Amino acid sequence: MVQIFQDSKPHYQLLDGLRGVAALMVIWYHVGEGFATSPIDQRFNHGYLAVDFFFILSGFVIGYAYDDRWGRMSLKDFFRRRLIRLHPMVIMGAVIGALTFCVQGCVRWDGTSVGFSSILLALFMGMLLLPVFPGVGCEVRGNGEMFPLNGPSWSLFFEYIGNILYALMLRRLSTRWLAAVVGVSGSGLLAFGVFNLSGYGHLGVGWSLGEYNFLGGMLRMLFSYSMGMLMARNFKPLHIRGSFWIGTILLGVLLAVPHIGGMEHPWMNGLYDGFCILVVFPGILYMVASEQKKDRYTVKICQFLGDISYPVYMVHYPFMYLFYAWVWDNHVPYEQALPAAFGAIAVSLLVAYLCMRFYDLPLSRWLAAHFQKSGG
Repeated sequence: MVQIFQDSKPHYQLLDGLRGVAALMVIWYHVGEGFATSPIDQRFNHGYLAVDFFFILSGFVIGYAYDDRWGRMSLKDFFRRRLIRLHPMVIMGAVIGALTFCVQGCVRWDGTSVGFSSILLALFMGMLLLPVFPGVGCEVRGNGEMFPLNGPSWSLFFEYIGNILYALMLRRLSTRWLAAVVGVSGSGLLAFGVFNLSGYGHLGVGWSLGEYNFLGGMLRMLFSYSMGMLMARNFKPLHIRGSFWIGTILLGVLLAVPHIGGMEHPWMNGLYDGFCILVVFPGILYMVASEQKKDRYTVKICQFLGDISYPVYMVHYPFMYLFYAWVWDNHVPYEQALPAAFGAIAVSLLVAYLCMRFYDLPLSRWLAAHFQKSGG
């Protein structure tokens, strides 16, 4: 992650790299969505769990970076830093989503035309990170997404909630009480998966305000965020070599596991999801954060992956929408669609890099310098 404010603490470059790896795995998971008829036959089946890994990383990095600063940093300072870091790409993702929706023909997935005023309202809501309810006019795609122009913005919505909870409450908790939050939210998340409250047989929830989706998203964020904070408070390195590559392989294997149990036994897949989130992901993070001796080759790779991770996560899905429309309208089978899928990924990476280089970094640096000069 590129640093907008200069910090004296060492930077976890390998964790930034792993964030980039997880972002690429999310894109590949989304490619498979174009061919899935149910959660069971989705390719790269557990790719949605990368978001839980993002949340754990966020909690760890936020706790590490800010826990000891509150004597010289106000709530206003903290929220301004987080907005400068996150919101420019929220806006850009909404804008690109609106443009690609117009390219697609301004129609919902069922073919219904969408009025320009509804698109403008969806753009306005997306730019402000305000979720929309299923079925309202500005829910322009018609599949219940909080942010229909750029679906992955839902995780930023919960990231913002996590930031607010951290600043107002979580940071003030003793380690014992923070551990209690981890235990209660983790138990709730495991129960959510085992009892199949999503109805999908998995924990890929939070992207909609329908039914139990919002509750599931809150549990995913609250457990992972508070777990990351708890780990940051009690972190003691283990001196592991090659941890980034080990972590990358483990993530890839865990996210590629096919659906377990089918719809006849959805609790099995819910249990697997819970095990990954509650046990394995914290272990991977701890392992990768522990490595202190890093070779230059790995560091360079991690710097690039870290820099591109957030922009590519925020811009790739509008291009996936176009890919889905092409696949479904032309009934293109998976193997024949792969060249176009790789093309959509390449376009996403290029647009993400250009946004990072010529929009996100310059704007973030200007905003940081402006507020520092103004003393605000």
